[in-house]
Amino acid sequence: MPYARKHFLDLKSLEANEIHYILNTATKMKYILSSCKGKSSPKLQGKTVATLYFEESSRSKFAFEIAAQNLSAKVVHLTTSTQFNRGESLKDIGKNIDQMGVDFIVIRHPIAGGPHHLSQYVKASVINAGDGRNENPSQALIDLLTILETKKKFKGLNVSIIGDIMHNRVARSNIYALLKLGAKVSIAGPPTLIPRGLENMKVNVYYTISEALIDADVVMTLKIQSERQENNLLPSLNEYKRLYKLDNDRLKYAKEDVIVMHPGPINRGIEISSDVIDGESSIINRQLINGIAVRMALLDLLSEGGVKTL
Repeated sequence: MPYARKHFLDLKSLEANEIHYILNTATKMKYILSSCKGKSSPKLQGKTVATLYFEESSRSKFAFEIAAQNLSAKVVHLTTSTQFNRGESLKDIGKNIDQMGVDFIVIRHPIAGGPHHLSQYVKASVINAGDGRNENPSQALIDLLTILETKKKFKGLNVSIIGDIMHNRVARSNIYALLKLGAKVSIAGPPTLIPRGLENMKVNVYYTISEALIDADVVMTLKIQSERQENNLLPSLNEYKRLYKLDNDRLKYAKEDVIVMHPGPINRGIEISSDVIDGESSIINRQLINGIAVRMALLDLLSEGGVKTL
């Protein structure tokens, strides 16, 4: 079996064949969703999924909940407002969850490596729903599935990622995966929002949006992560809009059949204009649809391969 890991923690450590296998499974899950016509699949009957969100994200949590319910699993939401402020260690929280007989833990943590740390102490399979400035691998899989459905391949594609690269963990996951899958990756954003060392990963780094958009097959725009920024890394949002907002005039630098993506939530008129969001090149709505299928695939694969390790 090409994917036989107990946990799903990142895309950096996965091989290309593992990523393809997850995406193929997600495609099957889309078929299940369409054929079941509102009925749940019994694949995870008797299993329990716990969501452990140290950072609130109703969209992500809701998507995992729907995915679990579609596979007939039970869902338990663990609150963050009181329990996690008592100073209890992640290790002890994990042990308590294990005592509940939980099979999967979906965790979002503000510190990079939080899910990896938890996975060392629990019997349940851990799914990383975002950790600090590290990765958000499940969201990146949604982007990858959407690209594959639209472009039918990864190898040789020119993918441009525009915006706050520094604070966007989805971008980091996408970069790791796209390079492994044979795509060419270009990024653009303010110099203060681009992390060092990306050139060493064979990523093309630009500081003007027009350069990054030339001959692009895929354009990903990113949310400005104001809540994660320190020291006023941007002069102002107006300055950002003037230099980096994706609009139809700038999109002309890309290929005619370019597709435009955004992992959400979107600040309309800041990272991307409404005419692009609602235009023919936008496939943002398809990304939302694929979110359920990808998370169903992860739960299904971990239930089958979780007893094995690579």
